Amino acid sequence: MFLRLVYESFRRQKRSKLLAGFAITLGVGVATAMIAVATDIGDKINRELRSYGANLIVTPQEDTLDLEIGGVNLKPPSDGAFLNEADLPKIKGMYWRNNILGFAPMLPANVSLGPSGNSQTVTLLGTYFSKTLTLGTQTFVTGVRVTHPWWKVHGAWPGDDSQDVLLGEKLADRLGSQVGSQIDVSGHPHRISGFLSTGGPEDNQIVAPLPLAQQILGKPGAVRRIYVSALTKPEDAFARRDPKSMSGTTYDRWYCSPYAQSIAYQLQEAIPHSHAEQIRQVAQNEGAVLASIEGLMMLVTLGALLASALAVSAAMAIAIFERRGEVGLMRALGAGNLSVAAIFFAEATLLALVGGAVGFSGGTLLARRIGHSIFNSQITIQPVLLPLILAIAVVVTFAGSAAAIRRAVNFDPVYALRGDA
Repeated sequence: MFLRLVYESFRRQKRSKLLAGFAITLGVGVATAMIAVATDIGDKINRELRSYGANLIVTPQEDTLDLEIGGVNLKPPSDGAFLNEADLPKIKGMYWRNNILGFAPMLPANVSLGPSGNSQTVTLLGTYFSKTLTLGTQTFVTGVRVTHPWWKVHGAWPGDDSQDVLLGEKLADRLGSQVGSQIDVSGHPHRISGFLSTGGPEDNQIVAPLPLAQQILGKPGAVRRIYVSALTKPEDAFARRDPKSMSGTTYDRWYCSPYAQSIAYQLQEAIPHSHAEQIRQVAQNEGAVLASIEGLMMLVTLGALLASALAVSAAMAIAIFERRGEVGLMRALGAGNLSVAAIFFAEATLLALVGGAVGFSGGTLLARRIGHSIFNSQITIQPVLLPLILAIAVVVTFAGSAAAIRRAVNFDPVYALRGDA
């Protein structure tokens, strides 16, 4: 009997119910899209931000030690210690190995250009360009073309096993060099495969394959520093805690979270005698961008749901006003406030479930469209999102209907039957 009353109510109030249902569908659809994108946006934005370069740097541990007595620095002047190139594949063996998008070792060396007696000293920087590493049964391509994507080359990139070099564009202008010509580096000729533009100190340097720099220094397998590009989550108060002060489950939770600090800690474990830290400006900018985008999505979601609740309130108010005679008759026959309210809340629940289901479908399509157009990838819709969206639809519908239903249960049956309410 109760369900039949609800059905008859829907049948007689098609226009107002359609208006309320459309409002719920629209609001829930926007909420679905925003929530789906927000829950899947972290990795995608991190991958987009990785186009701005590495966010972690690894250096020899000795470089971080200060030897100072009585205000006098007793650390001997030197080029510092070195890391071992053979340890680099261990980076892809750590816990967060799948978050490592690439790494690039660097080894600077001072070289002389030109014939003896008329030479000038410049820095030659050895690195990986697009090095293919074999890790068990898998291969991994890494180098500055991954970690420093803003580096632009006029000409061609050298091979990682070649003797070709890149000339910084400012250095090339001073020397009057041409792509494809030869340059004398410390008494050995090398072909210039291209000119490099970075907007940094490399514009005045020679950039060469890592083995060439190792050969010039006479240090095979040596690496001075390593730039690492890793997917991380924005840091919070927990991320900034010192792992040495943690124990048990607290340490495990910190270690198993992809914070920049925890990945840096694992890099130190993987590479002996090393010190790893995040490049603060890059990491902080990432956190600010993520927080801003998530905040904007939250505001859009709340705005859509608020507009939906207001539209539902207006539609329900119209529907209940048109049915004041029916409500008056129910009250005259002895129906209590709870019985009257139950009918309207049952209608609102049914309306919310139908509108929520349709809105979820539309929001899923919208989320996938956003993922394809902005991130050029698929947004993953979590199954747990459907009951959450239906619950949100019910809450929004109840919030919008509450004032109108409260007025309905307070109708005076005499005036309601006369049409004066």
